[in-house]
Amino acid sequence: MTRALLSVSDKSGLVPFAQGLVELGYELVSTGGTLKVLAEAGLKPVAIDEVTDFPEMLDGRVKTLHPRVHAGLLARRDLPEHMAKLDEFEITPIDLVVVNLYPFKETIQKDGVTEAEAIENIDIGGPSMLRSAAKNFASVLAITDPTDYDVVLEKLQTNTVDLAFKKNLAAKVFRQTAAYDALIAQYLTAETFPAQLTTTFELFDEMRYGENPFQRAAAYKTDLPESYSVLSAEILHGKQLSYNNIRDADAVLRMAAEFSEPTVVTVKHMNPAGIGQGDSIEVAWDRAYAADPVSIFGGIVALNREVDLATAEKMHQVFLEVIIAPSFTEEAYAVLAKKKNLRILQLPFTNDVPQNYELTSVLGGVVVQDRDLVNEEIADFKVVSEAQPTQEQLEAMVFAQKAVKHVKSNAIVVARHGQTLGIGAGQPNRVDSVNYAINNALQITDDLSDAVLSSDAFFPFSDSVEYAAKHGIKAVVEPGGSIKDQDSIDKANELGIVLVFSGNRHFRH
Repeated sequence: MTRALLSVSDKSGLVPFAQGLVELGYELVSTGGTLKVLAEAGLKPVAIDEVTDFPEMLDGRVKTLHPRVHAGLLARRDLPEHMAKLDEFEITPIDLVVVNLYPFKETIQKDGVTEAEAIENIDIGGPSMLRSAAKNFASVLAITDPTDYDVVLEKLQTNTVDLAFKKNLAAKVFRQTAAYDALIAQYLTAETFPAQLTTTFELFDEMRYGENPFQRAAAYKTDLPESYSVLSAEILHGKQLSYNNIRDADAVLRMAAEFSEPTVVTVKHMNPAGIGQGDSIEVAWDRAYAADPVSIFGGIVALNREVDLATAEKMHQVFLEVIIAPSFTEEAYAVLAKKKNLRILQLPFTNDVPQNYELTSVLGGVVVQDRDLVNEEIADFKVVSEAQPTQEQLEAMVFAQKAVKHVKSNAIVVARHGQTLGIGAGQPNRVDSVNYAINNALQITDDLSDAVLSSDAFFPFSDSVEYAAKHGIKAVVEPGGSIKDQDSIDKANELGIVLVFSGNRHFRH
């Protein structure tokens, strides 16, 4: 007689699988709710307390934690002394285990859940049985995923269960129990940076390739997925998101979250190409497009308002990879969907991005930090020049600061209120970034008198201030903090331009 132990929280597919096992000659052993479901289906499972000769106790907290269960799972069939010991204590080997765990993840995601409710949904017996079975995978099939029921039955029916298949199921068990424990640890951990950082991810999609065609790639989402994420967006149209699409879409969503006004953000290679704002989303698109009509080619676009027909018709004229918006009118969607390869994503927008860790891989590990959610306001600025800013300049500085923190360092943004004009990203020195941003801005307009220049870090010399003033910029905002701050202040006073210190650096590597 072969014996199967079934104890599941998720009852989907349970009865047909159990019926298949019975037809193959398995004796069923079960617990609690699983036992009831099987009995109601006309099967005749053996109750776990008949196996252990010990009643379930402590409101079901203890029912399978017993030598008669774990010895039956762990005994090596190839060791005569193990089998003799089972005979001595009249323990029947267990050849197959079907267990899935209490819904801890689902419980902690419920509104208003208490800590006591969460703790009661920490499974102890389930992981113990699974781990025992998986350790002894040479002799025991360990099944934790209902989607595996059909293939397991087929292999049992055709006698094609081999060691590789058993090992694969065992590996799945240890991955799941490790993820389950990691989620519990996250829930209970109070330290900001604990001695062991346990976090898990679920496969979102395997991709054709990574950044380049010769690189394999996949996307994983966090065990507790964030609602404001490209991995949570509804893909309305277009082919599979690529590795680069996901990275760029993540960047554009981070940028779009900075703004509550109607805003359009365009991204190339994780840097903003152009950001525009207006009284309508169409005007915002016009300004974002005009900010850099060259770099937007093949870009990623996020709009924080519903896309209307007029805006869609303008976007349709440009080659874009991905468009993300909270909604699309029927007419707008019909226009955009004419391009079969354009990815159209729908996602509710928010300005309240949760403060979660950012993990960045390095060889041999990861570095972890808080997200940069610092937003300067006008009240935070310190005017250090003799020249005083106008209200319009101050508002443009706030806009530029929201943009500059999403540009790769060394980062410079030239902007006026509601529109970026030039962006200098990722240059080895700040002067080159200043030159690039200003020269790009001059391709958009030959008059920078209403523009401001924002820097993600301090100016170590006065040359950047001088270069900005030389090209007509009247106001500069930077964090300050250099030992040579006074040189930049003196240069601003000499040239009669506004210099403001924000007090916050925004490096982005």
